[in-house]
Amino acid sequence: MRNIQLIRNRTNLSFTSMVTLFAVIITAAVAFGHGGKHSGQFTHLQALQKATELFDQLVTKGKLDGNWETDLQNVTLSKRHHKGKEEIVVAFQRATGDPTHVYIFFTTEGKYAGSNFTGE
Repeated sequence: MRNIQLIRNRTNLSFTSMVTLFAVIITAAVAFGHGGKHSGQFTHLQALQKATELFDQLVTKGKLDGNWETDLQNVTLSKRHHKGKEEIVVAFQRATGDPTHVYIFFTTEGKYAGSNFTGE
């Protein structure tokens, strides 16, 4: 009888250990789910993600023809100074067609600042 009780205790301990480990993993994922950054700075990766979403919306809504999606050749990120402020620029380039570039601008805080075909 004592052996059965010992086996149950081990099973309960294993189950408890698994639940605890699962809770730690979930807690860590939530805590570090935002990349672990604390600076509040808008990163180039975040700019690329936001610009890609906007680009997809422009294609879906027909503001950019479907050729932009099928002939997309290159995406570049850079910084520029515009009206005394620094901006992050995401440029989408397609292989054929005119215009060849779409530029999407963000403030360093991550706010959309505009878009155009000239980069100006």
